[in-house]
Amino acid sequence: MRRPAMTRLAGTLAAIPISVMLSGVATSQTTTPSPVLNNQINLGEIFSEQTLNVQTVSDGVTASTTAQANGVSVGVTNADAAVTSNQDNQGAVYGHSVVDVAASAGASSAVRTTAVGNAAALSASNGTISAFAVQTNSADVTARGQVEAAAAEAADLTVSTLAMGNSAGVTLDNGSAGARISQSTTANVLADGGAIVGYVPGTSAVTATTAGNNINVTGANQSAVRAITDQANTADVTQASKFTAYGNSYMTATAATATGNNLAVSNDGPLADVAAHQWNTSYVRGQAEGTSYLFGAAQTTAYAAGNSAQVNNVGAEIVLDNIQTNTGGGVEATASFGGHEGYDAVTTATAMGNAVTGYACSRCNGRMSVTNTQNNSADVGARSSTTVSSSGRQVTGVSTAIGNNASFNVNAPGN
Repeated sequence: MRRPAMTRLAGTLAAIPISVMLSGVATSQTTTPSPVLNNQINLGEIFSEQTLNVQTVSDGVTASTTAQANGVSVGVTNADAAVTSNQDNQGAVYGHSVVDVAASAGASSAVRTTAVGNAAALSASNGTISAFAVQTNSADVTARGQVEAAAAEAADLTVSTLAMGNSAGVTLDNGSAGARISQSTTANVLADGGAIVGYVPGTSAVTATTAGNNINVTGANQSAVRAITDQANTADVTQASKFTAYGNSYMTATAATATGNNLAVSNDGPLADVAAHQWNTSYVRGQAEGTSYLFGAAQTTAYAAGNSAQVNNVGAEIVLDNIQTNTGGGVEATASFGGHEGYDAVTTATAMGNAVTGYACSRCNGRMSVTNTQNNSADVGARSSTTVSSSGRQVTGVSTAIGNNASFNVNAPGN
C-alpha cells in the first residue's frame, strides 16, 4: 500500500488562527512574539551506561540513566513566542542501567533508564506559544534497565524503562497554543529488561514503555489549544518487554506498553481542537512476563497498539479530526504469570490496530465535533497465560484484540 502524502503541515503558522480561541484565556500584552529558530542534527552514536554493585544499603538504591540525541526546550511566562524547530537524528541511541544487589537494596529503590532520539518541550504560562516542529529519527533507539538480586531483598522497588524515537510535549497554564508537529521514525525502538529479586516484602513495579512517535499536550487553568499533528512510524520493530522473577513477593506489577504512534491531549479550558494523522507499518509488540514462587498480589499487563490517540477537554468544546492507518508488520500483546502458591494473580493482554478516544466536559454544557477514519489491514493478536501450580485465592485473565476502536463521550450537567 502506498503511503498517502502528509500535506497538513504545508503552509505557515498563520494558518492556525490562535486569536479566535482565546475567549476566557489570559494572554500576555506582548505585541510581537519572541522568535525562536532551532535546527539540530545528530550523526554520532549516543550512549549512556551505568552499573551499580551493592552489598547492603539501608535507605535504597537510585540509578538514573539518560541517552538523548537532540533536545530543545522553549518556555514563556507572561509573554508570547513563535517557535520553528527542526530535529534530525541519524545516530544510534542507547541507554543501559544494571543494578546488582548481593544482600539488601534497602527501603526504597528506583532504577530509571531513558533513551530518546529527538525531544522537544514547549510551555506557556499566561501567554501564547505558536510552534512548527519537525522531528525525524532514522537510527535505532534502545533502553535497557535491569536489577539482578536473586539472593537479595528489596522492600520497595521501581524499575522504569522508556524508549522513544521522537517525543514532543506542549504544556499550558492559563495559556494558549497553536502547534503543527510532524514526526517520522524509520528505525527500531526498544525498551527492555526486568528484575530478579529473592524477596519483596513491599511493592515492586517494573515497567517498559516504547513509542516510535509520541506527542503529549497538557493544558490547565482555562487553557486552549489548536494542534495539527502528523506521525509516521515505518520501522521494522517497535517493542516494549519486561521480565520479572521473584522468590517471595507481596505486591508486584510487571507492565509493557508499546505504541507505534501515540498522541495524548488533556486540556482544561474552552477549546481543544486537534487534527491528527497517524500512519504505522511497524511490527508493534508488548510483552510482559512475571513469575513468583510465593506471591500476595501479582499483576502482569501487556499493551500494544499501532496507533493511539486520546483527546480530552474538561471544558466547553472538543473538535477532533482523526485519521489512523495501521498496516504492515502487525500488532501483538503477550502477558504471562506463573507462581506456585499465593493469593491473587491478574494477567491482561490488550492489542489494538487503531484506537481513539474523545471526551468533553465534566462540569459544563459540553460540545463535541468529531470526524474519525480508521483503517487496519494488519494482524492483531493478544495472548494471556496464567499458571498457579499449587494454590491461590483468585486468578483473573483477560485477553483482548481489536482492529479499530473508537470511543467518544460528552458529559453535561443535568437540569
